[in-house]
Amino acid sequence: MLRHPDGSSFRFDPGALCLELLPTGGPGPLAYFEVLRDPPDLVRWAEESRLPGGLGPADGPGPGSGSGGALVVSGAEVAAARELRDALWRLVEARVTDARPGPDDLATLNDAAARPPLTPRLTADGTWAWAPGGTGTGLLSTVARDAVDLFTGAYAHRIRVCGAHDCRLLFVDTSRPGKRRWCSMERCGNRHKVRAHRARNTAADA
Repeated sequence: MLRHPDGSSFRFDPGALCLELLPTGGPGPLAYFEVLRDPPDLVRWAEESRLPGGLGPADGPGPGSGSGGALVVSGAEVAAARELRDALWRLVEARVTDARPGPDDLATLNDAAARPPLTPRLTADGTWAWAPGGTGTGLLSTVARDAVDLFTGAYAHRIRVCGAHDCRLLFVDTSRPGKRRWCSMERCGNRHKVRAHRARNTAADA
């Protein structure tokens, strides 16, 4: 669920973990949408993301930490999350426009991916859980590795920007027909239908 600063919200599935990080803010005018200000913000994002469950609240956060038992985040790691997110924005937009990726952005992504990621484990009852001791750095490594997989995988050519003229949201089309146009049918897709319907009615009246 995306929440606009004006209080409105809508459902949006970008199709990949790394792309879920983008709507938390971004470079330039996208800073208006910033939500990653403190460690609990990054923990909350992880809990609401497409990561498997297990990133629950901590028994007691340490100094400067986010409230995550399986995930402990420092203020420096929140700053690193914003840096990675901004680099991802530019890298994904470069991919969409067939532009050459910026070397600094590639370095930011690859440096994050080189760190140890979050570690999954199988529990005695056969469910998924994260190993204790997860950090913000591990979370960012997991996100960065997802981006590397996306950019080099079978759906790399399906990374797209929403078809609405006033929307910059990015997504990967994982549908079988590969014809997704909108960030969300609830938002931009529906607005397009309404405009098209009004245009047809106006043409008919004329």
